[in-house]
Amino acid sequence: MIAAAQGAFRSGDVLIQLHAVSKEFQAGPEPVRAVQQASLTLKRGELVLLQGPSGSGKTTLLSIMGCLMKPTRGRVWVGGQDVTSLGEDKLPSLRLQHIGFIFQSYNLFPALTALENVKLALRLKGYGWRERRKEATELLDRVGLHDCMSRKPGELSGGQRQRVSIARALCGATDIILADEPTASLDTATGLSIMNLLRDECVNGRKAVFVVTHDPRLERFATRVDHITDGVLTVGAGGSNNRLEETSTRMLPAEMPQEQSA
Repeated sequence: MIAAAQGAFRSGDVLIQLHAVSKEFQAGPEPVRAVQQASLTLKRGELVLLQGPSGSGKTTLLSIMGCLMKPTRGRVWVGGQDVTSLGEDKLPSLRLQHIGFIFQSYNLFPALTALENVKLALRLKGYGWRERRKEATELLDRVGLHDCMSRKPGELSGGQRQRVSIARALCGATDIILADEPTASLDTATGLSIMNLLRDECVNGRKAVFVVTHDPRLERFATRVDHITDGVLTVGAGGSNNRLEETSTRMLPAEMPQEQSA
């Protein structure tokens, strides 16, 4: 059943499409327009950044793309399926099988080890015991945590915890990665390594990655940089045909632009 669902989802390169999406919240006599008439397309092999000031609608837009929130108006397609018409009972399965989330606060279970955190996500996706252990071990090894699998989140650094959350987001052949400020609480070198991991997933894993960030230093990782201000989305240059290539060079720590002191 899992394999059949994955095969149907992977029949096309357009993974997320928004058309004239708006989201309003009622707060007092006047509605708050968090997102206004936003349209965008996210394809395989794309790593798109979304930038904008605090309160501009970034997290709301990300929540709509991840099927955590439905728009007030407009249409949203995920894997070619119109999710705006899906019942709330159908959305958890869609998210679980096809969308991986990376949060700034990691959202790991503190009582579980790194390996157990990833295995739990695979269990929810229907994987057997041996499959869970094998894939979770391979994913943690891929993100450089081979020696930290038995540690709990409180015994890991911020960068290591973020790597666990990335491994969890990648488990089960996820197609889409949605990341909310994944490098905000990390030092430059660690943030760089996280972005290289996400870049590799676009190139080698043929995934689509959408990153909300305040950090302009991440722009050189992106195929496109979008901006949102007061809920109005501006899709950046590059377009849907601009994808990361396998020959793309990885950034070394020394290459990462540093913030200028005031």
